[in-house]
Amino acid sequence: MSTPVTDPGAAMTALMTPEGKRDPYPLYEALRAYGPLLRLGPDQLVVTGHAECFRALREPGLLSTDGAVQDRMMPGWREHSSWVWLARNMLFSNSPDHERYRRFFSGAFTPRRIAGMRPVAEGLIDGLVERLAGLGADGAPVDFMAEFAFRVPMAVMGALLGIPEEDQAAFRGPVGDITTALEPIRDLAQLDRGDGGMDRMAAYFTELVAARRAAPRDDLVSELTRARDESGELSEEELIANFMLLLVAGTEAPMDLIGNALRLALDHPEHADGLRENPGLAPGYIEETLRFDPAAQALNRMAATDMEFCGVPLTAGTKVTLLIAAGNRDPRRFPDPLRFDPYRTGNHALTFSGGAHFCLGAALARMQAETALPRLLRRLPGIGPAGEPGFRDQLVQRGFDRLPVKCG
Repeated sequence: MSTPVTDPGAAMTALMTPEGKRDPYPLYEALRAYGPLLRLGPDQLVVTGHAECFRALREPGLLSTDGAVQDRMMPGWREHSSWVWLARNMLFSNSPDHERYRRFFSGAFTPRRIAGMRPVAEGLIDGLVERLAGLGADGAPVDFMAEFAFRVPMAVMGALLGIPEEDQAAFRGPVGDITTALEPIRDLAQLDRGDGGMDRMAAYFTELVAARRAAPRDDLVSELTRARDESGELSEEELIANFMLLLVAGTEAPMDLIGNALRLALDHPEHADGLRENPGLAPGYIEETLRFDPAAQALNRMAATDMEFCGVPLTAGTKVTLLIAAGNRDPRRFPDPLRFDPYRTGNHALTFSGGAHFCLGAALARMQAETALPRLLRRLPGIGPAGEPGFRDQLVQRGFDRLPVKCG
């Protein structure tokens, strides 16, 4: 920002502008000047502190945005298919539905399954690195986001769920459209784009579930469809809603992680050289990327009843905005937090949420990024920027829309 913003209301408003979304970090620091907990009127609390976000993510009295919460926060949402489907998945649910969904899907991301996916992911990533090298062989700029960062997690999730390779590239549009429904809105018409993406994806998964029910294969859709039919634990709509969540969260978040990790490597060539020489540095590098420039910037909660949170009285219905990306740069938790340091120890970023809602796919996302980045940098030692990147007009799920690179 060209001038410092000191008024908290103005800082929050600025966060919703295209400029604020491109670089929200100075605005987080402006908000932090008012302390880790900031009241914006009687019905909103903004949280910027790491310890306070950590506690909020584990506080049962602070509800995730399920249907009942949306009835208070976004009347009219039931007319929009994006949120009708979102309210049926585990991310936007509370007890007892959340425990039911989580129990049903937790077996999909066990350490054993993730370990079994590693050689599959390595083979897919090697192929996509070679594909990128071929696309950029003539020196022409290549959009890293479209041609690599999205394709890596899409290929991995495609293999896991059983989505045919020929169908995968077409998902980038619907996945991106759906994430726009998570943004703060002033007009319900802003959900139309998300509705369209959700409708297309729901139709696809409805057909895929029917196909795998009729002729099962060795994939997660077949396995969980059979489990649903045998147990009756989920409705058909809940099954499809959570398959869509797995695909959206399992592609968008790793895509942004890989994109941000590469941009930081280009900005810090000394760290890129370190990864080329020693891929064992990748876990620390990826953890620092998750802290320093995460895709997930904010989460919402609502006070279920009148309660006290970290000494602040909240009335029932108070909206609690968790600026987890600000918490990731809290100087009370991280020394020199504005410096990108992949050798940082004790790195406990908030990016994958926490408590009951900790991301089921966190280990899979880390594994992909830790595998992809060193292999990419070794194969393309001359990779570099080829123009200005473009950001999506989003804050909650923030990331590059395009990242042009030259491959050597």
